[in-house]
Amino acid sequence: MIFLVVLSIAISVILLWLKVESKRLKISILLGLGISILSLFSFIIFAFFPQRVALWSLLVVFYVSLIVFLFLWNNNNSKKIFYVFFAPVICVIAGMAIIGHHIYVNNIPAVQEQSYFRRYYEPFYENNSLARLESESTLRLHENLPVLDGATALFPVYASFVQAVYSETEFRNSRGILLNSGTAGAFNNLLEGRADIIFCSAPSGFQIEQFQENGLNLQLIPIGMEAFVFFVNINNIIDNLTVENIQDIYSGRINNWRELNGANNRIRAFQRQANSGSQTALENIMGNVPIMPPLREEVSDGMFGIINRVADYRNFPNAIGFSFLYFTTQMVQNEQIKLLSINGIFPSRETIQDGSYPFSDNFYAIFIDTDDGNENIEFFIDWILSSQGQMLISKTGYIPIKNE
Repeated sequence: MIFLVVLSIAISVILLWLKVESKRLKISILLGLGISILSLFSFIIFAFFPQRVALWSLLVVFYVSLIVFLFLWNNNNSKKIFYVFFAPVICVIAGMAIIGHHIYVNNIPAVQEQSYFRRYYEPFYENNSLARLESESTLRLHENLPVLDGATALFPVYASFVQAVYSETEFRNSRGILLNSGTAGAFNNLLEGRADIIFCSAPSGFQIEQFQENGLNLQLIPIGMEAFVFFVNINNIIDNLTVENIQDIYSGRINNWRELNGANNRIRAFQRQANSGSQTALENIMGNVPIMPPLREEVSDGMFGIINRVADYRNFPNAIGFSFLYFTTQMVQNEQIKLLSINGIFPSRETIQDGSYPFSDNFYAIFIDTDDGNENIEFFIDWILSSQGQMLISKTGYIPIKNE
C-alpha cells in the first residue's frame, strides 16, 4: 500500500520534471501529488497512533480528493487528466478499508491473560475478592517473608496465602514481596533470585534446562489441581472435540470446522506466548505432533515502529483458544465464549477431581532447593499443604491436592 503511494508521488514528480505543457494537467498533477503525500502521512499516522485517528485522517484525505475531483471534472474538457488520481484514490479507499477492519477486529471481545483487575485480589484491602480462613491462621510470618510470584491464573490463590499468613505491617512496608509476572516471568525471577516461591503449572523443557545449566535443583510441590480448557465462540455449533481433534487442529491437519461437522469456516486457532503455562500445557497435549506457527499480529511499539507478536485470542465466530478453567470462568467471565467437552467430558470440579476430564493436572509451589535459602519457605509450604492452606485453594475455586 505504501509502495503504491510512493510510486504515485514518484510518477507525479517525474511528470512535473518533464515540464508538462498543459496548465490544467500540471495543476492536476500537483493536486494528485498533494493527495499522495497526504495519503503517505495517513499511513504513518496509522503506524504510530490509534487506529481511529488514522481512519479520520484518511477520511479527510478522501474528502479532499472528492472535492478536487469534482472541481476538475467540471472545469476541464479532457477527462484523461483524472488518471493521475487513480493510484492515490485507490490507496486512500484501501487504507480506509484496512483501518476499518483493524477497528472491527479490536472491538471483538478478547481473552487475554492480563485482562483482569489485580486490585480485586490485592491482600489486606477490605473489599477484595480473596478467599478467607474461617479461623486464625496457624502460621504467622513477621519477618523474612518469602517473595512470591506465579501464573496470572493462580494469583488469587497465592495472594490469599499472603493475606492469611503474612504480617500486614511487614507486607505493606516491603516492596516486591508479591509479584505477578506470569509463568514465563515467574520462572525467570526464580532463576535470577528475585523470587523465593513461584506458583505455576509444570515447567517447560526449556525452563528445566535453564535451571540445570545453572546447577540449580528445582523442587515442585503439588498443591492443587486445575483443568486446561478449550473454548470457542458461543454461536459455534461444535460442543465437543477429541484429543485427536485438538492435535489435528493445532498441527494444521484440520483447518476448517466443516471437517468436524461444524460450519464451513476456516478455523482460526489461537495460541499463547512460548513458555507460558498454557502454551506449555498445549505442547504436552500435542506430544510429538508438531504445532503449527501461531497466529501473529502487528502492533504499534510506541515511536519505534511496528512489532510482530503472537496474537491474543479474539472471539471471532471461527476462533478456538485455550486457557485454564478458573481464569476463563472466574477472572475473565466472558459470556460470549463457551467451554468445550473433551472426549465427551465437560471440565468441572467433579470431573477434575475424579480425573475423568482428560486435561486435568496439578499446579505447584516451586522453589530452588538450596542450603542457604529463606528458612520460612519450608514452613510456608507445609502450611499450604495443611488443612487451612488447602481450604483456601478450595474456596478460591481450585481443587485441593488433599481432601481433608
